[in-house]
Amino acid sequence: MSIIFLLIGISLLVALTFLAAFFWAVRSGQYEDDYTPAVRMLFEDETEPDIPPDSSAT
Repeated sequence: MSIIFLLIGISLLVALTFLAAFFWAVRSGQYEDDYTPAVRMLFEDETEPDIPPDSSAT
């Protein structure tokens, strides 16, 4: 029976640790931009145009 109390105590400690980490992440701004990651794949990357080979070099 005492092992159940030990396991409950450990699980509460782990749960409170994760809750504290979540609140720290919210306060530090980890969840402020929720729009950009959803549409990031729709933006095209800026690429330089291909330069054709110089045919006058021969």
